[in-house]
Amino acid sequence: MLIGKYYHHLEEKGRLSLPAKFREVSKQWIVTRGLDGCLFLLQESNFQKELEKIAQSSFTKKANRDLVRLMTNEAKELETDENGRVNLPDYLIKFANLQKNVVVVGSLDHLEVWDQDKYHSYIEQIEGEAESLAESINLEK
Repeated sequence: MLIGKYYHHLEEKGRLSLPAKFREVSKQWIVTRGLDGCLFLLQESNFQKELEKIAQSSFTKKANRDLVRLMTNEAKELETDENGRVNLPDYLIKFANLQKNVVVVGSLDHLEVWDQDKYHSYIEQIEGEAESLAESINLEK
């Protein structure tokens, strides 16, 4: 389980030091466009599971095709170096508008990388909706 919030700096050439807690999880990651303005970092096995779920949906539906494209067309395999850093591609840094100060958060089965200001604005927005979000989700099986 990937949880927690960590503040880091995006180094030159797109290098990002992953928090020590997450370095222990994997040396291999897939980075792709996230949702809500962040990047997703997934372990390869989790990325494959998500793609299998999407693949079960009909490719005749435009929304399904579009989601596949968004998740795979710009995805890139990453490997941590000896210092626990990964090199994020420029096009994804630009997509997420990452500046020097970033937040790396664990979101159960994946990591999210956010620009720090954007992250705080987003969290502030959804905190006001916490009760209605909880009410709208059906957790019963």
